[in-house]
Amino acid sequence: MLPTTLDEAVSALSTVPAAVPVAGGTDLMCEVNSGQLRPAALVGLGRISEIRGWSYQDGHAVLGAGLTHARMGRPDFAALIPALAAAARAAGPPQIRNAGTLGGNIVSASPTGDALPVLAALEATLSIAGPEGARRELPVSHLLAGMEMLQPSEVVGYVKVPLLHAPQTFLKATSRTGPSRALASVAVVLDPMRRNVRCAVGAVAPMPLRPLEAESWIASLIDWDGRRALAPEALSAFGEYVAMACIPDPPPEEGEEGAAGAVPQLPPAALHLRRTVATLARRGLGRALA
Repeated sequence: MLPTTLDEAVSALSTVPAAVPVAGGTDLMCEVNSGQLRPAALVGLGRISEIRGWSYQDGHAVLGAGLTHARMGRPDFAALIPALAAAARAAGPPQIRNAGTLGGNIVSASPTGDALPVLAALEATLSIAGPEGARRELPVSHLLAGMEMLQPSEVVGYVKVPLLHAPQTFLKATSRTGPSRALASVAVVLDPMRRNVRCAVGAVAPMPLRPLEAESWIASLIDWDGRRALAPEALSAFGEYVAMACIPDPPPEEGEEGAAGAVPQLPPAALHLRRTVATLARRGLGRALA
């Protein structure tokens, strides 16, 4: 099935409830090829031109869910939402960036999805198309956390992102040189109007994590009316704060904590991951403030 409008796509999914929507197919076809998924039918979204661009509305960018990573990585989009453009450029090799879409990244909800921590830090909202022309909105974070789910006949049409016109960064660590899945990723967004810092950490948990206390603490140290510079010690402390919040120490087992107050140590792999997150958060904030 190859609908040309969102409503046609919703109608197709309503007619065949077991059908699966597909845009770029970069995640879906991996599941099909590995035998994890055997869809009864596919509803292709690639011909729906209305979701392949973006527009502006009330201080927000309304991004079509069909935007590819390659399109979001271009300079004109980077001038609009720099962190999302950086995430798109890091999404994989050219064949993945040319096929993969923003909506697919969200709906697949893979922990290593590069766009997800950026959207969480930007506090983006989804516009979802349903039967009989129905439209509803929900925060991206609610969908990723499983607080709300898409119905079988619903399709993500647009992603609404606040235009902050302020510094924002995305950094990613991988296990090898070149495009690869993230071991950890960090998005940092400055919001001078609200005088806050928003940070989201990806790939270390099933959903992006927001270290809210670390955000509030570092925002209180920034001179929002001045140079917005911070001492290297403050940047390092922020990185450690973020890493500890997202990869906490294991709780002591009953009877394990002795007179010396010993606490179970992190395994080496988790300790390395915590150091990686700390470095990404420190560098991300430093670049945003610079």
